[in-house]
Order: sequence, then structure tokens, then C-alpha cells
Amino acid sequence: MKTEKISTMIRRISEMLVDKPDAIRLSEETRDNTTILVLSVDKADVGKVIGRNGQTAKALRALVNAAATRMGDKVLLEIRE
Repeated sequence: MKTEKISTMIRRISEMLVDKPDAIRLSEETRDNTTILVLSVDKADVGKVIGRNGQTAKALRALVNAAATRMGDKVLLEIRE
């Protein structure tokens, strides 16, 4: 898995944000030469990962984009419950 470091980073940050870290699931999908990291959290924790006006989600996506760009990849973050 080429995005292992990015996945580890997102998992650790998510664990600090949510109340139920055991419910975090991170999977990987590939579409059109783009890797999509799918972050799933407990239904009660979705708001914490998205944040007010989506600010937390934007910050997480910016981190993913910066790390992927540095590695020369295209990686997107999708958040699901």
C-alpha cells in the first residue's frame, strides 16, 4: 500500500477527534489513477470529523493533499459514517 503513511496519519488524527476510536475504519479505493482514502467513523462522531462548516474535513483533506503531492501521488479523502 503506497499510501500507508498517509493512512496512519489520518487514523491517528481521527482517533484524537472522535469519542469511539475503535469504530474508525479506513479503506482504500482506486479510480482513474487516483487513490481515495475512505474514512468511516461512528454515526455520532461524523460531526466531529467534519467540524463546524467543514473546517476539520478541509484541514484533513489539505494534509492528505500535501502529503500525496510530496510523494508524487493523487490521493483524496472521503468521509463516511
